[in-house]
Amino acid sequence: MVGVWRAPARMALAAGAAGVLFVGAAACGGGDDDGAPAATTSAPVAATSAAPAPAPLTILVTNDDGVGGPGIDAVAKALAALPAVTVQVVAPTTNQSGTGGKTSPQPPAHHDATTASGTAATAVDGFPADSVNVALDTLGVKPNLVVSGINQGQNLGPVVDLSGTVGAARAAATRGIPSIATSMGLGSTYDFTQGADLVVAWVTKHRGEFTGTGSGTALASIPNLNIPNCGTAKIRGERELPTEPTLTDMSKALTNGQDCSSTETPADEVAAFNVGFATLTSIPVKPAS
Repeated sequence: MVGVWRAPARMALAAGAAGVLFVGAAACGGGDDDGAPAATTSAPVAATSAAPAPAPLTILVTNDDGVGGPGIDAVAKALAALPAVTVQVVAPTTNQSGTGGKTSPQPPAHHDATTASGTAATAVDGFPADSVNVALDTLGVKPNLVVSGINQGQNLGPVVDLSGTVGAARAAATRGIPSIATSMGLGSTYDFTQGADLVVAWVTKHRGEFTGTGSGTALASIPNLNIPNCGTAKIRGERELPTEPTLTDMSKALTNGQDCSSTETPADEVAAFNVGFATLTSIPVKPAS
């Protein structure tokens, strides 16, 4: 059984206003030559048309931290609150961080599970990319979009090829299904609220592009969203930047903390992230050899 959480569609109400009668000066003691009161009627105000309902959208949510991770729970709930969205959670049974795009030789076992807050899900006894394949091939899920994450720990620059979060998104993209990898920077504590809001904003912005269920032809690239861990401080904004496939100091991409109080505005992905900006890059679906 596939874990499904369907949010009720939101309805827009049409509002209308009747024509309004305005009384002229004659009604207040003045008039025209024959003493008849002067009155005018405004043109009727047309009723406002209801906004068209959004097309139904099915989102497969997965990760590499495991089905019980707080990041996947936060993003699944936030996405399910969107109108006409069905969220299906299929993710590894246990933490599979750092496994990249690995897959099992045979389809792994799967079983019913729940996320941290009790959302119905399916747990897969394998890698993140296995979870996507099980969802598509065994469970028959037909997503319009795959969201992988939100991962605990940044996946920047050359680190992306090590990331199971990215590996899951790439597994979907190789089948022609749009996907996004999402990660939050390392920190002593995690509040995924701001990160989930950014994911929802990205989905809302691009929603009109997710009309199919996979062409079968591999996509060339996927978006990779990294959200700084700012604690109670606000993320400084979001910047679309080129990815950095090579980096001299790997610690800056792997373990560096984020200074969200900084006033610097560097133009490079890793540096911008480390001073409190969420970074959105485009990375190739095919890992670097």
